[in-house]
Amino acid sequence: MASPLEFTITGSCACHKLLLFLLQFGRTEVIDNTLNPDFVRKFIMDYFFEERENLRFDFRLEKAIEGIPGKKCGTIILTAEELNCCRDSVLMQFCANKLDKKDFFGKSDPFLVFYRSNEDGSFTICHKTEVVKNTLNPVWQAFKISVRALCNGDYDRTIKIEVYDWERDGSHDFIGEFTTSYREMSRGQSQFNVYEVINPKKKGKKKKYINSGTVNTSDLYVSTGNPAQPTSLHYMNPYQLNAYGMALKAVGEIIQDYDSDKMFPALGFGAKLPPDGRVSHEFALNGNPQNPYCSGIDGVMEAYYRSLKSVQLYGPTNFAPVISHVARYASSVKDGSQYFVLLIITDGVISDMAQTKESIVNASKLPMSIIIVGVGPAEFDAMEELDGDVVRISSRGKYAERDIVQFVPFRDYIDRSGNHVLSMARLAKDVLAEIPDQFLSYMRARGIKPSPAPPPYTPPLHVLQTQI
Repeated sequence: MASPLEFTITGSCACHKLLLFLLQFGRTEVIDNTLNPDFVRKFIMDYFFEERENLRFDFRLEKAIEGIPGKKCGTIILTAEELNCCRDSVLMQFCANKLDKKDFFGKSDPFLVFYRSNEDGSFTICHKTEVVKNTLNPVWQAFKISVRALCNGDYDRTIKIEVYDWERDGSHDFIGEFTTSYREMSRGQSQFNVYEVINPKKKGKKKKYINSGTVNTSDLYVSTGNPAQPTSLHYMNPYQLNAYGMALKAVGEIIQDYDSDKMFPALGFGAKLPPDGRVSHEFALNGNPQNPYCSGIDGVMEAYYRSLKSVQLYGPTNFAPVISHVARYASSVKDGSQYFVLLIITDGVISDMAQTKESIVNASKLPMSIIIVGVGPAEFDAMEELDGDVVRISSRGKYAERDIVQFVPFRDYIDRSGNHVLSMARLAKDVLAEIPDQFLSYMRARGIKPSPAPPPYTPPLHVLQTQI
């Protein structure tokens, strides 16, 4: 039986630029200007408990060297740990405040290094942030990391985070460190976690030493996490709607008034369905593929929350199947009697970009529009490209006949004062702003004119008869 193993490699060598690779499995990154490299990239391979397996590790140097008799050429340290079955990925963002000034002519160029604790008490590097130049109050970019890499699925396992001031020659200055856990960081969604950055040497020398600054976890979201956990974007909070629910309600309550029967097909994508765990990118939220219609937006909301209890959120995330599903409806009604609006709420992670672009180009000929609301702190570059406001979207050399996509990031409409009513009203206004012009562009291009207005209402004439 195969279980996944993760290999971590550290080394010590008498060269200044080192590249290490595992034959047939992968290569580490290059680390410049260090004699003691600690590689971030990990290698995952199947481990068979019942079989004997031989592993070979090779050093590959950028510059070939010969072994010198009597001189140590370095050491290699290999650690292995069986991986937990947890497959969640977490999107994290950190910022710092009042870090120590390390540069003589400037401030500091800070970056963070994350370490996962091992079963033997040692630590393994698992992530490095980018360097933010010349500031004591850096805000690092959000990054995505698997929960297995961070803590091997153990929410209470210690995570050590070190803060450094970057130096060009590789001799980075240590600012300080702190420890936390995934469970502790996950509580930062409703209230920021603030960690004191401590430099043990400075603390031991200075009696009045307090800290070397603070680091905050400003955002932490699990894109495909357990909806019962507060870190999930789909978190089923008993006291308030999650971001998906808020966006759905804000837009749906306005657009539903333009539908005569208020029956809406509601589809999900990116989940394993019961009972066999089949991955689907086009499934009915109400569990009825023959009749996916829900009564009103309240019915859609009810189906969404009920589905979270029965399906397992799972990647990849494909848009094309859902767009094609609505396009099939729209292609059957081209006389102007119906117009379709597809609302997609997503965390921004899209796996089938080429197919999605092609489906949008094809749908641009049909009576339909697409609204995309991006939730969470991710970068939405792909969504901006689909929007097509700057450059008309194209696929295989063919451009969309008209612009049918409107994208907005949900985070731009979060009112920090807690006034969700006003902020959601602004969201609905902006996402629906382009629909009238998109509707008219389709009708005018096909010469479809409004139906004649019905005759004006004439109240019945009642004759009052009086007998004398």
